[in-house]
Amino acid sequence: MAGSDGDVPLSRLADEGRVGALRETGLSAVSDEGMERFARLAAELVGVPVALVSLVEPARQVFPGMVGLAEPWADSRQTPLTHSLCQHVVAEARPLVLTDAREDARTCESLAIPDLGVVGYAGMPLTDGDGHVLGSLCAIDTAPRQWTQQELALLEDLAAACSAELRLRIVSRQREHAYGVAADSARRYRGALDRSQLLLRAAAALADTTGLTEVRQTVRDLVISDLKPVYVGLVLVENAGKGRLRRLVDETGSAPMERAHETYDLDSGWPTARAARENRTITVTDEAELCQDYAPEAVEAFNSLGLSSAVCVPLPGTVIPLGTLVLGWDEAHEIDIVEQALLAALAGYTARAVERAMFVENRVTAARQMQEAMLTDLPAIEGIELAALYRPAAATDLVGGDWYDAYPLPGADQGGEDAPAPDVLAVSIGDITGHDLRAATLMGQVRSMLRQADLDHPGAGPARALAAFEHANTHLDIGASGTLIHAHLRPCPAPQEASWELTWTNAGHPPPLITTPGTPGRRLHDHGMLVYPGLAGPERTENRITLPPGSALLLYTDGLVERTGQSMTEAIDQTAQLLTGHSGQPLAELLDTIIDQVSAPDPGDDIALLALRIPAARPVRPSQAPAASTEQ
Repeated sequence: MAGSDGDVPLSRLADEGRVGALRETGLSAVSDEGMERFARLAAELVGVPVALVSLVEPARQVFPGMVGLAEPWADSRQTPLTHSLCQHVVAEARPLVLTDAREDARTCESLAIPDLGVVGYAGMPLTDGDGHVLGSLCAIDTAPRQWTQQELALLEDLAAACSAELRLRIVSRQREHAYGVAADSARRYRGALDRSQLLLRAAAALADTTGLTEVRQTVRDLVISDLKPVYVGLVLVENAGKGRLRRLVDETGSAPMERAHETYDLDSGWPTARAARENRTITVTDEAELCQDYAPEAVEAFNSLGLSSAVCVPLPGTVIPLGTLVLGWDEAHEIDIVEQALLAALAGYTARAVERAMFVENRVTAARQMQEAMLTDLPAIEGIELAALYRPAAATDLVGGDWYDAYPLPGADQGGEDAPAPDVLAVSIGDITGHDLRAATLMGQVRSMLRQADLDHPGAGPARALAAFEHANTHLDIGASGTLIHAHLRPCPAPQEASWELTWTNAGHPPPLITTPGTPGRRLHDHGMLVYPGLAGPERTENRITLPPGSALLLYTDGLVERTGQSMTEAIDQTAQLLTGHSGQPLAELLDTIIDQVSAPDPGDDIALLALRIPAARPVRPSQAPAASTEQ
């Protein structure tokens, strides 16, 4: 943010390509759900009062994503450039990180300091596919701030994800424009009507794909009916720095050469590599041409597919091609000008679908790694066998709010360094509403707050800890909702010292399952209402039961027992039977058995399981240990 517009050359802000890209995002001084999510994540991840997704136009900056900005700026969602630090991020095309904006020569006279309260500032560039800096994702503190490397790395990663979202929006606008171009071509070239319709179908079909395998199958289904190739393949640049290509292998095994030559060098003698290397369409008209110009393994692969001709079309990327689209025919096939244009457009749609699929896969991987990192290892407790299992949904959703937890607590009478070992084991399982990064973030908060509530109320039961969490959830406006079970286990005194007392409270969660020696598995039905901020209801209640040696307890989330063609009651009964019938199986293996036999083959929701078993041998009081049997 500068004292005057002249501090930043207006020509940089008014660059035609940059301004055009801003327009293509469709974003302005209006709240946007996706951009709001990035602003909230930025504020939560680095702990700042203000976070913005700021897009810098030639005469103003606008905030489609905003957290913490005061009026009148919160209502207008824009400021003039006299109040913009983000213009420096755009002009310099690099991050701007300031401990104190009042002490930097570029920003010390900015009106943002007195009017917006900006002091500490960290802004990361938001770029389009051509490298134009459209604005910044910025974190703002109202006091001097020493930014840590971890905070800056988090902001940089989040800005990269936000930039990818902006690029997808730009591509979507361009796709809409392509619809118009394709429709106009159909009217002007009646002979090319069928192929123009192919482009329209491709734009729609590929826009809905989310995985690389799905992209390849969609392209194959699109072109086979119109162009009649006998082979359709995709080859992607796997590592541009090392010059490697990787085929998307057809898992049906219909093209064994794909597995035999799955990866190869970008500078190798394959026509697919040449198309990507030279960024132009390569045609192969017969085997003689292939033998003359390409490597023997390319000829062998060509013949193994029974091809007589082929075309290799580069997939356009921002810097270098993303890879190559390959079509092959078992007879001579001449590519005319109209078909070349068709294939070039199809390759463009395919490239955007590939980019989106790779982006989604990377986000899924990163988000699931984050969720799994929050599912901490189980403690080792003498006298109790513990095991847990988490399995993500088969769909391409990011992450969910399913979780489990187990931790030892000190007794109510402990107060000094010489206090005895912990004598209470707390266990929890829950499902926070939602199936996205926000649900996973809330899940982590709920787990931590329940732990804190247990520690802050020593000697109290699980219902008291749950009530304390709900109080904070409502009054701190955390917004977590869902179901959970929170329980405490305590070894029984003599003459039942081999047994454990289970005390639990159930907030609308599927019933726990319990087995005791000589009896079939059964449900613990007692439960209260689900967790929802501000929802009034009766006080949380607790239930108690004694677990004798040989008992087992299973906690689970609803993803285990929800499947088409079977009621939840039937699935829960089946789970109880497995819990009873496999009592001699190691607990971790038993969880694998349950999830494999009860859940759907492709579950539509995440599944979390937490089980404990009281050994038949005489237990010892619990104590913390460094390792545990936990499976994720």
